[in-house]
Amino acid sequence: MTTQTWHGHAMKRAAVLAGCTALVLSLAGTTAQARDDVRDPARQTLPAKDGWASHGTGTTGGAAAVAEHVYTVTTWAQFKAALAAGGSAPKIIKVKGTIDAVADGCDAFAVPGYDFDAYLAAYAPEKWGLDTDLSAEPDDSPEGLRRASAARQDQAIKANIPSNTTIIGVGRGAGFKGASLQIKDVDNVIVRNLTFESPLDCFPQWDPTDGSKGNWNSAYDSAVVYGSTHVWLDHNTFTDGAHPDSAAPVHFGMLYQQHDGQLDIVRGADYVTASWNVFADHDKTILIGNSDSESTAAGDRGHLKVTFHHNLFENLVERAPRIRFGQVDSYNNHFVAGESYSYSFGIGKESRLVAEHNAFTLPGGISPAKILKKWSEAPVTAAHNRVNGRPVDLIAVHNAEIPAETLQPGAGWTPTLRTQVHPARSVPAIVGHHAGAGRLR
Repeated sequence: MTTQTWHGHAMKRAAVLAGCTALVLSLAGTTAQARDDVRDPARQTLPAKDGWASHGTGTTGGAAAVAEHVYTVTTWAQFKAALAAGGSAPKIIKVKGTIDAVADGCDAFAVPGYDFDAYLAAYAPEKWGLDTDLSAEPDDSPEGLRRASAARQDQAIKANIPSNTTIIGVGRGAGFKGASLQIKDVDNVIVRNLTFESPLDCFPQWDPTDGSKGNWNSAYDSAVVYGSTHVWLDHNTFTDGAHPDSAAPVHFGMLYQQHDGQLDIVRGADYVTASWNVFADHDKTILIGNSDSESTAAGDRGHLKVTFHHNLFENLVERAPRIRFGQVDSYNNHFVAGESYSYSFGIGKESRLVAEHNAFTLPGGISPAKILKKWSEAPVTAAHNRVNGRPVDLIAVHNAEIPAETLQPGAGWTPTLRTQVHPARSVPAIVGHHAGAGRLR
């Protein structure tokens, strides 16, 4: 071999070795990046078999977002702009601090001429009566001005979430006040590590025909899953915060109700998992399916599949959740009732609830028979649950104490999409230490 030939082979070997080294370094960098992505909560995806949201394609949110579609926001305007950017391409929105959607107060939404005192004077029951609702009131009436003001608030505080999106709080103090997230007709959304202070309806409507005494009705939920699929809500806290119902005034002899729900899952929504959340200090908490009517039933039948696990439901009145049509799996949740407690599970039209391995803490004088509330004929599976530390057959105690509303055992299906199931006796400690915003691991 000539010197020139030897040098040629040596140079080729060196080039090959350099290429291999570069490939190894590249692969190592890719692996390191993959590890970083897994460690980054913003790029975490729903684990396999973790509730209904893992069904089929699973739920990945914005995990695949490129750097240009990762946003950090600190204001309501920035948040809405980030939602609109990039269409439905994968995106991650990191929320830093508390974002107030009603920072300028309710007066900012009132149209010229609206006056709440004039509203009260016009529709007082002793003057208006209780037989006629306000739907026909003209636009320049107190009710018409209320409607126009309410429409302005509606436009301002609702935020439409696109498909393939992850919204996640940064650290322990991130969240929204007065906002309503609309997860509507989309697929693949993740919402994590956020505190939601329930939106306050600035302009509730008086309905004289609602019940025997009339009632105030409000709008806006903290989050609405409407016709959407593959949604994961994890490690969030939902609360009424600085505006509890206990502090609300009374008008026309009825509580001036300014809150609606904390979470609604409606209109054919499907494949939803709610895990490790806190739902606290609220009345009408969670609604699954919003009507018995046949006009909505056609779209709800066969849908509304939802899993709740490792959530804390604390000091609630009702709807944890109230269910129509859906196949709902509720396991390893802790329900802590307050003095105003009404019920936890509302058994509604054609629902199929499986409630297992849950823990209930009830104050003295409240019977376990109240945990299940029958609204319509629908079968239920309820097993391995504990009340105040003792095993209780929730269906048997309900039927024994409320025979007029007998529940039928056996929901007719067996959940298979579960990760680790803890014994009910361990649930209060586990959920108490790990559920809610600021506790994401």
